[in-house]
Amino acid sequence: MKVLRTPDSHFNDLKDYPYEPVYTNIKTHDGTDLRIHHIDEGPKDGPVLLAMHGQPVWSYLYTKMIPFLTAAGIRVIAPDLPGYGKSDKPAAREDYSYQNQVDWMIKWLDKNDFRNLTFFGQDWGGLIGLRLVAARSEHFIKVSIGNTGLPYNPDVSQEVIDKVGAFRNNKKIKLSPSPMVKEVSKMDKGEGHPALKFMYWQKFCWETSNLPTGFISSMMMEKVPPYKKAINYLFYKLGITNLSPFYTELSKAFDAPFPDASFKMGIRAMPSHVPIIPDASLEDKLDLAFFKDYDKPFLSIFAGNDPVTNEIGKRCFRNGSKCNKCRSYWGRSLLSVD
Repeated sequence: MKVLRTPDSHFNDLKDYPYEPVYTNIKTHDGTDLRIHHIDEGPKDGPVLLAMHGQPVWSYLYTKMIPFLTAAGIRVIAPDLPGYGKSDKPAAREDYSYQNQVDWMIKWLDKNDFRNLTFFGQDWGGLIGLRLVAARSEHFIKVSIGNTGLPYNPDVSQEVIDKVGAFRNNKKIKLSPSPMVKEVSKMDKGEGHPALKFMYWQKFCWETSNLPTGFISSMMMEKVPPYKKAINYLFYKLGITNLSPFYTELSKAFDAPFPDASFKMGIRAMPSHVPIIPDASLEDKLDLAFFKDYDKPFLSIFAGNDPVTNEIGKRCFRNGSKCNKCRSYWGRSLLSVD
């Protein structure tokens, strides 16, 4: 396996990220050394929060929260998934799979032997982290998730599966951000099967070889006027993103892990591994069965403005009863089991 490593210099002078790196070396399935980065902040004897990020961000996502948590006496451990942040980045598409990411993070946890963890995950941090909890439940005392879950979908019709496959394989269809966002936003509006909307994000990510991570992150997290977004996107298309007059510190931080497009294989491939159609869902099914009887504290939070996860939120349960207007609660969550 060929592995890329982002030079440390790319992380110099990032705003609000003064944290000392901690590295763990694991072996992949083919014996390759893979270095996984995490930060470890706060009192060593405090309650421990394991915070896992999603796609296309990295542990910088939590930089605004960490000072509040550590001030409250909480120890925060925030890893970068392989392919992200300061962690190593396997270079080929076939190196990445949902199962590989789970296996790599299990090896990371085993090697560090963190205990008495409260887990928090968002986006892919939840998809991977929840399976980490199921595989190593003795390491965890509480679980919390935000806008994520285990998207097990065993009953998708063959017609939908065929449409998704044909769309993703159609080389004549070229997507720009605007139509992609328009279609994905329809996921929670009852306009066809969600897989027929999410496929736009999957195709956009995979076929955009130089995925604009900083631009995408800024659009999701910052209030930027439309004309500034347009100018930032124009500079990205010209290959001079950092020269835009409206290039933000946040964009810089989320561009930092990727010196060039060759480092972006992981963030491009990951959306295609979401088991929104039943081609890779068996382990999710097993882990959902685990969480059905999970008796430790479990907090689910759904913001309500994320079309990708809104439907998961509507299908959450609290102690066996359906939640029609899910926001946040303590109790058992079956994570999309009807």
